[in-house]
Amino acid sequence: MTKFHAVRDHLLDRLESMSPGEPFPPERELAGEMSVSRMTLRRAIDELVAQGVVRRRHGSGVFALSPKLDQSLVANSFTEDMNARGLRPGSRTVDFEIVPAGTRISRRLGIAASAEVFHITRLRLADDEPIALEELTVPRTLIPELTAQDLENHSFYALLSDRCGISMTRSTQTIEPTVLQENEASKLEVAPQLPALLFERVSWGSDGNPVEFVRSVYRGDRYKIHTELAIPMARKAARS
Repeated sequence: MTKFHAVRDHLLDRLESMSPGEPFPPERELAGEMSVSRMTLRRAIDELVAQGVVRRRHGSGVFALSPKLDQSLVANSFTEDMNARGLRPGSRTVDFEIVPAGTRISRRLGIAASAEVFHITRLRLADDEPIALEELTVPRTLIPELTAQDLENHSFYALLSDRCGISMTRSTQTIEPTVLQENEASKLEVAPQLPALLFERVSWGSDGNPVEFVRSVYRGDRYKIHTELAIPMARKAARS
């Protein structure tokens, strides 16, 4: 193992006993403690910053971050997901407009291109920390009196259930890596070009009709994908 990797692993071990927001010792002190050059230490810290386990604040030092949030491949709402983790969910409505669906959205929602839709941009929060930027598109006929205030710190799925008696029955979703554009990074309060996860989802309600098209960009330094894989019985038998 190279000295760099040994330093990196030592720092990772140290993080196991640190609380979120707790600072590392000053760079000079930490390098002396580990008997390494400050250049090697900085390189190791740079990798931890890239992994999203620490944050460097210029002029203040390096601070531990809380573990990344797992995104399981289950069709839960953001609110349900955060509540299940013991985090306080929140949302801020950044933009709210009524526009024609257009060709791309009409194909996903099974409506005419000229049909009116709500196009809503929300900043999704966990314990007041910006986690994702979500663009929600909904047919206006589904819930005609929807307002921006309705979605402020409120689950859209709960709103659908309470007002329309509609519950989600299935979704299809794609996930791909991306980087944050400048306007996205600004809203998420991070640097542009930070790695991110792009989710696009279409969901159907209990009446069999498409209910929403959602495009969400999640911070790559705060989110990761979690899934459980089953091994087919035939493969198990072949290995036994």
